[in-house]
Amino acid sequence: MALTIETEHLIIGSGIAGLMLAHKLGQFSKVTVIAKGSLLDNNTRYAQGGIASVMGPEDSFEQHIEDTLEAGAGLCHRDIVRMVVEKGPALINELIELGVDFTRAKDGTLDQPYHLTREGGHSARRIIHAHDLTGQEVLRALIEAVTHNPNIQVFDGMFAVDLLTTDKYRPQFGSNSCLGAYVFDNKHNQIIQFRAQATFLCTGGHGKVYLYTSNPDVATGDGLSMGWRAGCKVANLEFMQFHPTCLYSQKAKNFLISEAVRGEGAVLKDAQGQPFMHKYSPLESLAPRDVVARAVDREIKKSGLPFVYLDARSLGAEKIRSHFPNIHKVCLEQGIDMTKEMIPVVPAAHFSCGGLATDSWGRTTVNNLYAVGEVACTGLHGANRLASNSLLEALVFSDRVSHHVQNFGLPPLPETKVPDWNSAGTIPTDELVVLTHTWDEIRRIMWNYVGIVRTEKRLQRAFDKINAIRNELQSYYWEHQIDTSLLEVRNLADVAFLTIRCAMKRKESRGIHYNLDYLEIDNTQEPLDTLIW
Repeated sequence: MALTIETEHLIIGSGIAGLMLAHKLGQFSKVTVIAKGSLLDNNTRYAQGGIASVMGPEDSFEQHIEDTLEAGAGLCHRDIVRMVVEKGPALINELIELGVDFTRAKDGTLDQPYHLTREGGHSARRIIHAHDLTGQEVLRALIEAVTHNPNIQVFDGMFAVDLLTTDKYRPQFGSNSCLGAYVFDNKHNQIIQFRAQATFLCTGGHGKVYLYTSNPDVATGDGLSMGWRAGCKVANLEFMQFHPTCLYSQKAKNFLISEAVRGEGAVLKDAQGQPFMHKYSPLESLAPRDVVARAVDREIKKSGLPFVYLDARSLGAEKIRSHFPNIHKVCLEQGIDMTKEMIPVVPAAHFSCGGLATDSWGRTTVNNLYAVGEVACTGLHGANRLASNSLLEALVFSDRVSHHVQNFGLPPLPETKVPDWNSAGTIPTDELVVLTHTWDEIRRIMWNYVGIVRTEKRLQRAFDKINAIRNELQSYYWEHQIDTSLLEVRNLADVAFLTIRCAMKRKESRGIHYNLDYLEIDNTQEPLDTLIW
């Protein structure tokens, strides 16, 4: 008989959403957290810029709300935006109480003790940060809080394979409920059945579906694809945000040059060393990310070089070293002294504004299943995320979800016998080259056909190619024994399929989604989210 572990609350994922939620749920109930790798293997660790929140007397909730709505190009849910923005400062203060060491202002006051930066699309300085390693510092404090709470059990090296649902094992008309998950224990090469009263997907994004990305290798859309296979509705996956300034280097792949560098005055320049953003936006290098990413993409195509430059020299060596010590260090390791030289940068897939559709309490369309963080589509980001609103969203919705569970309870789960995992007749994965080739093929298809600029022809071509890959993987999956590589490629193929379906459904250009066959925003009807299931 396979091992079964029972818990009140099962959290899948160990980034800011998963750990903040665990910290909050762990105040009143038993919680189990499973991490795909270690507790540091997630997108949160790589978040440099900070957390957007109204923290100074010269800013206001209304300004932050309007900036978010403007970036979201008509698709943000105004009620969600207001709720997240207004709850932000309290959640930032909770992090401070947990010991997060945010950077203090040299001339700080009682009203504004912390140093705040400004990023693209923001009308004020409101990004609170821990130098240029904000995510790492937040994780440090949350890991300490979670691992010292006796109510919280943490398992690392655990890869969730699929969700357990009543639709699959005991169908009830109109009432699909989540019972937990089948989980692959990578250390002991076994499947464990985790049973829970409530399951929370906090698995982050899926940037690895693209060839160039700022995301770490673990960002393969596992929670998104699992949720969709379990019956969740999916929304707005056509809106993948491409960060304009990823370091162009053969050695330091995935390293982001924070938008805060441009916020402090760095300027984008072309192959000849000339500024070019004035041709694309009056906000120049501080325009919203979709505008900047398309501009960089166009300049790259015009010049034939695989990058443009980010010139931070005007900031001065002292400011660069004090404000961006890690970026300065990594660039030096690549032979680039950003105090004296321009930095070569390229756009890269960075953050998904879409995901599993949730309500204002983080509930998906499957009972007892929640989604928090980048895996979710809450209505905050619309067609383009405002910089540094992502960590804010994760904090606020972790609080919302824990509040909902504590105060409103959960729908009762039926007594259902879930069968043990059965791998009879399967064979070991003997040729990993097949999986690595498929992984590479998926990412190149998505980059070439479903990237920063799209057409109907490109989307159809991508759809046909990804469909063929999914059919091949379906057979491969059932014939072979489970391993991490197989699970990741399977999930990437599903995410690619869903992204293309969403992109094909939207017959306009809006926010991040830019289609050369439909260049204008469709103003003939009320803007609607793209929903598929």
